[in-house]
Amino acid sequence: MRIAGRLAAGAVVAGMVAGLIVSGGSTARAAVSGTGGSRPAGARAAASGPAGVRSPWAELADMATGRDLWSRTSVTERPIGSITKVMTAYVVLEAGDLNRVITVPSGIIAYDDEYDASTAGLWPGERLTAGQLLYALLLPSGCDAAYTLATAYGAHGSRAAFIATMNATARKLGLTKTHFSDFSGLPDPGEYTTYSTARDLVSLGRDAMRLPEFRRLVATATYRLPATRNHGAYVWTNLDPLLGTFPGAAGIKTGFTAAAGDCLLFAADRGGRELIGVVLDSSSSPTGLPAAGADAAAMLDWGFRQVAGSP
Repeated sequence: MRIAGRLAAGAVVAGMVAGLIVSGGSTARAAVSGTGGSRPAGARAAASGPAGVRSPWAELADMATGRDLWSRTSVTERPIGSITKVMTAYVVLEAGDLNRVITVPSGIIAYDDEYDASTAGLWPGERLTAGQLLYALLLPSGCDAAYTLATAYGAHGSRAAFIATMNATARKLGLTKTHFSDFSGLPDPGEYTTYSTARDLVSLGRDAMRLPEFRRLVATATYRLPATRNHGAYVWTNLDPLLGTFPGAAGIKTGFTAAAGDCLLFAADRGGRELIGVVLDSSSSPTGLPAAGADAAAMLDWGFRQVAGSP
């Protein structure tokens, strides 16, 4: 979906999610493989778990320890949309050299047009640093930024090599039910060829949030980049529906494709305790971020009540 539409949806999201938080609060397609299921602890907690959560595939955990506080069908493989960009950013951050100047390749036009992808509005031939491109990747969910970074950081300019690095990194991090076929999360070559599980995504989110630069990036509500002779002026707004509406929200990443539905990997801090969670397919609508935000808010409110006063 084009960035203008997603940003317009984001404006609606903030108000709707804020209202849902104050008040307290599509049919899922078959999984790629496996029957999935929650941990026993998650299953036991389900009866008294967060109310009104729409997502069929979800998990909430303690950020520091990784302990599962509540989960639902959290080990079933599912398409994840642009949450994929968390791994894209992780690979770039691990490689380093964020001051490296990168030229936006002409291939972004055909790539974005083929999938009607969300973009940061980049133009071929512009020159931006890798650090600036990470803002374009993570805030407005720029698939053009993902394409640019994959080209620059793939061995010998190979985007296939970059994807191979994403999968190797997933294996290194122990994400045994995660696979990437695209650096943006777009359905290339198919709707189900990039996939993960709620549990793997929580684990990936914890690893990514250990990187101070990643944590700073995803918590940024708006990034302004003045025009220079190398590039135009940009204002990139974070699509995360919890930022600015849920107290203590720290990011992390939205996602959407037709198969994945509206997804959100999220984190928040309250009283020095930080929780992390994910919801997949909270809504089948491309403007369904309010549903994902409301699911996340309900899970966080419930989770913080469970850990209040615990060591």
